Amino acid sequence: MKVDEAKDILGQLKLPTKQQNDMCARVFLALAKLPENGSWKRVSNEFSRIHDVIQFLSENYDVSYAENTRETIRKDALKPLRAAAIIEDNGKSTNSPNFAYRFTTEMIELLNTYNTPFWASELATFLDAHKELEDIYNRKRRVKQIPILINGEPATLSLGVHNKLQKAIIEEFASRFAHNSRILYIGDTQNRFLYKDNDRLADLKIKVIDESTLPDVILYRDDKQWVYFVEAVTSSGPMTKARVEEIKSLSENCPAELIFITAFNDLSTYKKFILDLAWETEVWIADLPEHMIHLNGDKFFGPREEGTNGTE
Repeated sequence: MKVDEAKDILGQLKLPTKQQNDMCARVFLALAKLPENGSWKRVSNEFSRIHDVIQFLSENYDVSYAENTRETIRKDALKPLRAAAIIEDNGKSTNSPNFAYRFTTEMIELLNTYNTPFWASELATFLDAHKELEDIYNRKRRVKQIPILINGEPATLSLGVHNKLQKAIIEEFASRFAHNSRILYIGDTQNRFLYKDNDRLADLKIKVIDESTLPDVILYRDDKQWVYFVEAVTSSGPMTKARVEEIKSLSENCPAELIFITAFNDLSTYKKFILDLAWETEVWIADLPEHMIHLNGDKFFGPREEGTNGTE
């Protein structure tokens, strides 16, 4: 059976036992686009999205994975294979519907020899060069990253429109409207917890239930005792009334005052969400970095007093 062959290959590649299970073997076959009667000499070098993997397995192996298992497939199968330089991604943001994976050139060349007299020697050559290959592909991924400073320390964000906006929030918004603030949290499209100051969040009594509850960026200005909750919006997730209430529930015991901001790259994106934005919040647009859009309230900019209305 092809699943058994894939598991044998994963074992000989010295992947951890956890990555030698049926699911990982099936994902391996889906990336190869190899049906039960297929030949390892015909391994595909095309990119596959997780949706494509699920569809291939349904059509060729009568195995159904629900779309809500995508994160499990990514975390337990694809991420370890990429870390081991067995597959590579296409460099798009993981939020993109077109984010995809394929085997590296070196892996395809090795797989083409499986079940042939050349397999053993080619496998030995691959394993000898494996550490070097990992370094090469890791450097390749780093080239595609966005450099930033987190509280003065260098860090990187993965490439993508969303993360470019987050970089602008840190470098352009904070320098103008959150002077001397510190980053308490910033996520990443490939690493949700890129940076999280657990101690300061705890001091401020901001509850972290799981990564999905946090906005994209949290800043804190000590001299004003203001916490800035910022959502970076490129395709979804503005500061709606429901989102503001959700964040308030996580911060109900916070001694600091709260500011809610939606950041957009440009006016055209802002216009798509204008009807969804909550009153008593702020809007910042990266293309117009010197300006803020103020959605009503008792103050031009700053924390809000509960139960107040009107403009200044």
